[in-house]
Amino acid sequence: MLPALPALLALVVGAAPARSQDASTLKKDMIGQWELSTTERGKTCVVTLKGDASPQGLKLELEPGCGASLPFTRDIAAWTIKGLDIVRLQDAAGQPVIDFTEVESGIFEGLRQGEGIYILQNLAAARSLAKSMDQMIGDWSMVRGKGVVICGLTLTNTEATPDNFQVFLKPKCDPAIAAFAPTQWRLDRGQMILMSAKGDIWQFEADDNAQWRRVPDSADPLIMLRQ
Repeated sequence: MLPALPALLALVVGAAPARSQDASTLKKDMIGQWELSTTERGKTCVVTLKGDASPQGLKLELEPGCGASLPFTRDIAAWTIKGLDIVRLQDAAGQPVIDFTEVESGIFEGLRQGEGIYILQNLAAARSLAKSMDQMIGDWSMVRGKGVVICGLTLTNTEATPDNFQVFLKPKCDPAIAAFAPTQWRLDRGQMILMSAKGDIWQFEADDNAQWRRVPDSADPLIMLRQ
């Protein structure tokens, strides 16, 4: 989130009602079903946020199995809005279990020290992402801008590390691709990410459902095509 711009005291005072309304609007917008997950949905939990209050805060429901998938969710008893833009999942004593801030429209990120980043997003949007990922599984070709195939690879749904999945190169790849040697892939906020065992990363953005172009773009672009 961008930091708040400096403002004169008179403007701050004048803006106070609007800021209060912002928090109220966020609370209203959050009511419904959300998916709480690790980045790229390796482990997930459906959370239903409600508008009625309880002694612990605003009520919520966690689907069965949340505690097994994401153990920290066993401590979550309620939710609330803190400040202007923080969605807090808290325990029975009102202490934060995890705080989320909106990073994109309808997508919130929260950090748990020692564990990493978690995502909270609208359930329907999350399931749409899952469908998109399923469509990525299979064989692809890497081609240069003029349509010359320089490598083949297979994206799988076999988890390699949390939130990342195995990818396999086919024989006779271009030396540059062979040197990069991607071993893992994932979808990340509309990009396809390929990662090597050395930690190198290539990013691709979709031209359409079957064609992804490496970014940043170049005069001789590298494109992934679905076979």
